Amino acid sequence: MPKSVLVTGANSGIGLVTVLELAAAERGVTVRTELMDVDDDASCREVLGRQDDLFAVVNNAGYAQSGAVEDVTDEQARAQLETNLLAPVRIARLVLPGMRARGEGRIVNVSSVAGRMSTPLMGWYCASKHALEAVTDALRMEVEPDGVRVVLVEPGMFGTDIWSAAKEGGFPPPSTARYAAAYARAQAVSSRGADRLPDPVWVARTIRVALANPVPLARYVVGADAVGGILAETLAPTVVTDYVKAVSSGLRALPVKIPFLG
Repeated sequence: MPKSVLVTGANSGIGLVTVLELAAAERGVTVRTELMDVDDDASCREVLGRQDDLFAVVNNAGYAQSGAVEDVTDEQARAQLETNLLAPVRIARLVLPGMRARGEGRIVNVSSVAGRMSTPLMGWYCASKHALEAVTDALRMEVEPDGVRVVLVEPGMFGTDIWSAAKEGGFPPPSTARYAAAYARAQAVSSRGADRLPDPVWVARTIRVALANPVPLARYVVGADAVGGILAETLAPTVVTDYVKAVSSGLRALPVKIPFLG
């Protein structure tokens, strides 16, 4: 008999594909939509209060606040942390009593490779994912004795709407000419490359595995870029990775012009 799973941020991208993947994996599954603002405590309580038999929650809702650290306002930074960090914790807090009473449950937090490594012009997004990973690690150890498994899924870049802010000019006003040039380059690269990103179905299938496995891994890294980035961050000297990231983000130039790199 299928178990009830709630997926946040299911209107598009990874969330929508995850719902379709889970529904396709089992016959007779009913998909029901709920309108819930993950940033609003009352909205979360109202919706989750109706989920009496919830086996799992997939905290997928989130967005990427782009911009240099000094260009992002306090209000924008708080909004980023509210959605990407506090909302998953809020939802976990609301579903844990029921899971604990039943002696089983699953909480899957969709993080990012950005939770393992920081990149220029995405500092606040990376901060939100670093913090989500830390709190998820703590929660995993706290609730495991109650039969509740907590899992992190760490995707690289996939073809989802989370990158539309950069493509549509979502950067804040630049404080320096160097930032302005880097923002323009990022928008151009995003516009050219968005359609070439991998299908998010691979993330959805990973989430399905994490939900189905009786003893899931603590972390699932998804995507060749995520695996490669984590390896590089672990093995290469920081001075090297800093330089490569600065060049790739347009904050620094290569010492020699290479025509095929543009």
